[in-house]
Amino acid sequence: MPEKNIDLHGSAPDKHKFALLLIDVINDFDFPEADQLLKYARQMAPNLLRLKRRAREAGVPVIYVNDNFGRWKSDLRHTVNHCARHGRGRDVVKLLRPDKSDYFVLKPKHSGFFSTALETLLRYLETQTLIITGIAGNFCVLFTANDAYMRDFNLFVPSDCTVSNTKKENESALGLMKKFLKADTRSSSGIVLLATQKTKPKGRSRSGRTRS
Repeated sequence: MPEKNIDLHGSAPDKHKFALLLIDVINDFDFPEADQLLKYARQMAPNLLRLKRRAREAGVPVIYVNDNFGRWKSDLRHTVNHCARHGRGRDVVKLLRPDKSDYFVLKPKHSGFFSTALETLLRYLETQTLIITGIAGNFCVLFTANDAYMRDFNLFVPSDCTVSNTKKENESALGLMKKFLKADTRSSSGIVLLATQKTKPKGRSRSGRTRS
């Protein structure tokens, strides 16, 4: 057996105990009630952009975890271009589109962990704590957070960086994640990201949950 490659053959060079996930923000908003969700997504986008910039400055890996819209032949470039040119949320996509330094994982269902390489990527990045953001708080964000919790990740789900069809549904989802998944739901401005927050050589422990 060959030795484990330490950085996925150069594809995952970052190492940090935090990682920022952007769930389904590259979106064409082509579904029922999309206009209602888009209203909140436009309010969220500047907050998420500021958080993303802070993450990159601190060396925190930024990972787009995005639906493939049922197109199994799709890839990053096709998905971004399609949503930026043809979707109703073009302004949101253009504001939050991935940079060259960002990672991108396509998912077929709600959870970012279902039938994707996300868990493998996070293992190579030596991630302990996930900051989960995006669309929609009561579906894909919630499902991804649940699967992350089952894998012993510490969780932040900033309240100003996730949206649902209604404020009530979003607040309910945040409440569930805080109560049952032990997620920290403070606003993004309250999350401290330091470049010195490197991983420890050995595994994670839920007894020492990180709260910044």
